[in-house]
Amino acid sequence: MMTETTVGSTAQGSRGMLWVARAVGGLFLLFVLLDTGMHLLRPQPVVDAFARLGLPLTLAVPIGVIELLCTLAYVVPRTRIVGAVLLTAVLGGAIVAHARVGDPAFPTVIFPVIVGLMIWVPLYLTEPRVRSLIAKA
Repeated sequence: MMTETTVGSTAQGSRGMLWVARAVGGLFLLFVLLDTGMHLLRPQPVVDAFARLGLPLTLAVPIGVIELLCTLAYVVPRTRIVGAVLLTAVLGGAIVAHARVGDPAFPTVIFPVIVGLMIWVPLYLTEPRVRSLIAKA
């Protein structure tokens, strides 16, 4: 039989995990929406980055649209895990693009890894299926 203290501490732990998940997820969403907007608007820093990476600027808008669609999938609870996988793939592409031209490891390679953690930490904290999958690994 559960005591009132046990119930309270379990609920408190769940609430704490939920708030951490919301905070990290909110920071991630702010970042990805800013990044998507940058790709769609193509300001000079994006033009310079695409030139440095050897990518045609015509790819900026399609990349921004892909990011936006993946983010929408991430925001919808039913497709959240699929969205996380797709966003992780987008970040992997960014890492490869920067590594290919010899950009320094931080921030151009390490930063996408940190953003990837910002995608998965909220899922780990709020999705028992994700925790179960990671526990089995």
